Amino acid sequence: MIVLGQIVFSKCGRDKGLAMVVLKIEGEYLYLADGKTRTLQRPKKKKAKHVQHTHYIVELTTSCGRDLQDADIRKKIKHHVS
Repeated sequence: MIVLGQIVFSKCGRDKGLAMVVLKIEGEYLYLADGKTRTLQRPKKKKAKHVQHTHYIVELTTSCGRDLQDADIRKKIKHHVS
């Protein structure tokens, strides 16, 4: 079961092995961002069967109330995956 904010790894395609955060779920499709090549404004649309989910889930909001930024996504992925 994949949920919003979960860190997943791409299993195929050009982005194979790349860690990303799930931003949106629409049926069998996920919208993913890594904060670098795939930003919040241009998320990657990928089928759920093409990702390997992890048990890491990050908050999609910031503690100070501002909008989430690409740098926040990169930091959260680095903190959990590295």
